[in-house]
Amino acid sequence: MAIELITTDGIFALDGGEWEVTNNIWLVGDDHEVLVFDAAHDHQAIVDAANGRKVRGIVLTHGHNDHINAAVPLRDAVDAPIWLHDADSMLWDVVWPDDSPDRQLAEGGSFQVAGHELGVMHTPGHSPGCCCFYDAGSEVVFTGDTLFCGGPGATGRSYSDEPTIVASIRDRLLALPDDTVVHTGHGESTTIGAERAGIEAKAAELGV
Repeated sequence: MAIELITTDGIFALDGGEWEVTNNIWLVGDDHEVLVFDAAHDHQAIVDAANGRKVRGIVLTHGHNDHINAAVPLRDAVDAPIWLHDADSMLWDVVWPDDSPDRQLAEGGSFQVAGHELGVMHTPGHSPGCCCFYDAGSEVVFTGDTLFCGGPGATGRSYSDEPTIVASIRDRLLALPDDTVVHTGHGESTTIGAERAGIEAKAAELGV
C-alpha cells in the first residue's frame, strides 16, 4: 500500500479568528485506486495527485473548515463520496450550507483500499466528530488533528475539550503498538511510542 502526502496552504477560521495553516492531505492506495484523507484548500492539487486513479472516498478526519473546504469541488471532480462523522455537522454547515456529506463515519466502520483495511476510530475532543483511521496491516494511523508530533490537538476553541481529547488518545490510540506510525493533519509524522509518555502524563494531570 502506498501512502502519499500533499500539503496545501490556506486559512483556518473559527470563533471569529483566522490563522494561516499548512494542511497535510494523505492519499492511500496503489496504482489503481486511492482514498483521500482530508480535502484542504485546493481541490486541484488533490486531483493532480490522484492522477487519474479511482478515488474510493473523500474521508474527512473532522469538520473544521481547513480540512473540508475543498471537499465539494473535489467530489465534483472525481465523483467520490464524502465521509464525515455526523457530530461535526454544525462545522460542515458553516462551510457548505447548501451541500451535505454523502455518508457518515461511525466507530467500528472500515475502508477497503489496495488490499488493506483501515478501521474507523471515533476520537472526540478536538471536535466532537473527530475520527482516526488505523491500518493494522501497515501499522499506520491517520489522526487528523487528534494527535500531533508533540501531543494532542488544540482544544481552546468552540466544540473542543481537553480532557475529552486526552481520554480519546489514551483509550484508543495508546492501545495501538508503539511502533505504529502516526500521520497527522499538520506537521511531521510521529509514532505512538514517541507520544505515549506525554499523553499518559497529561491524562494523570487532568485526572482522566
